[in-house]
Amino acid sequence: MVSRSSLCRIFVATLMVLALCLSWVSPAQATSYDRQSLRSTDWSNQDLRGNDYTRADMADANMSHANLRGVRLFDTTLARANMEGADMSGATLDGARFFQANLTNAILEGAYAFDTDFREAVIDGADFTDVLLDPKVNKMLCAVAQGTNPVTKRDTRDTLYCS
Repeated sequence: MVSRSSLCRIFVATLMVLALCLSWVSPAQATSYDRQSLRSTDWSNQDLRGNDYTRADMADANMSHANLRGVRLFDTTLARANMEGADMSGATLDGARFFQANLTNAILEGAYAFDTDFREAVIDGADFTDVLLDPKVNKMLCAVAQGTNPVTKRDTRDTLYCS
């Protein structure tokens, strides 16, 4: 029969081993680029989860196929940015300017997009599931919406509730 003190020692040792194992895992550290000039920079194919690009100037940046889950792009300039295949699920896009940006096959599921500018953006295959948009913006996007997202398999028009 195992004594109570032996069980306590085993439990504490197990917790110590678990803590040691978890400390070896190095998660990506979120970085703040608040108000920085990041024009024409290349962020393609990178894991950028949780980063903060609030009020940054990212015009002409390449963020294609980047993992942008949960990033803050609040009031960020993304004019002519290449966002093709980027995953912006749960991102904060409020006030962002995607003027003439390439959002082909991008995933914006659950993103916050209040007062976001999508004028002349390419949205072929983009997934806007659960993104609340101003009715005027939604109507503008529906006028050009086409394609199916290759990852989520959702039609762009369906995710925007186009009639």
